[in-house]
Amino acid sequence: MRTERVTFASDGIELVGDLRVPGDASGPMPGLVFTGPFTGVRDQVAGVYADQLAEAGYVTLAFDHRNFGESGGSPRQHEDAQGKVHDLREAVTYLSKRPEVAASKIGAVGICLGGGYAVRAAAFDRRIAAVASVAGGFNSPAWFRDQMGTRAYQATLAELMREYADEPDKRIPAVALEGVASMPGDEPFAYYGTERGRSSFWRNEVTAFSTYTLLTFNTLGAASFVSPTPLLIVHGRKDDYCSPEGAQAAYEAADEPKRIVWLDTTNHIDLYDQQEYVGRAIGELADHFGRHLAGRGVSGS
Repeated sequence: MRTERVTFASDGIELVGDLRVPGDASGPMPGLVFTGPFTGVRDQVAGVYADQLAEAGYVTLAFDHRNFGESGGSPRQHEDAQGKVHDLREAVTYLSKRPEVAASKIGAVGICLGGGYAVRAAAFDRRIAAVASVAGGFNSPAWFRDQMGTRAYQATLAELMREYADEPDKRIPAVALEGVASMPGDEPFAYYGTERGRSSFWRNEVTAFSTYTLLTFNTLGAASFVSPTPLLIVHGRKDDYCSPEGAQAAYEAADEPKRIVWLDTTNHIDLYDQQEYVGRAIGELADHFGRHLAGRGVSGS
């Protein structure tokens, strides 16, 4: 396998990625773009999947989204949901122009929060010939409102706007075992706060206003627009961070062709780097893209 550091532009912002090309590549091949978890960078979860799917016969592109990692953009460490969807669009454009890639055979893979972003991108960009979500987060303002109650939901948004007006660059830890953090508790820390998720490009901070983005950006609603693009959803039965109910709702909202696969995970981050579960997911992804991209050099599960 050959790995190349590449750059491309999205809305005038330079993005940095890793392009992986299978070692036996001898002509245009199917390509895959990747988007990963909230605050994640390209050599963490997205890189795990990009590496293994390159071994399965795909040209893969994992990259740092705007505001994160080595990519440009400001404010730094800010979750720009719409911007991330734009980044995916430009990643497809970049991949389609590479001589190693068959432009008509490009798929998208999203893990965790990226699962919802990948589905939204595929719903409105028909250059994406197939899409897959792994442990995907399908955010919905209506769901948050129903879970929190209308008054509490609106009060939370109002408070976030007040904080933003007073301190627009305010940052909080991304993970912490105790105290204030965007992703508090043992499970996120077990990945990002330890050697498991260590990356020289990742920083343990995120803008406080990123929460507003998560509460107001609708990825679940995009599922009903995906067809006729083939959709695969791989999700753990136990997941306290990206709910199985959200994955099921996205599956039910989508039209054919679609498929959902349930894995007996013990938690959300099993599908980040635990090969027992990642390997199962990779097999399903390789089968999905092998059937729907129908490209040379593609292996099944």
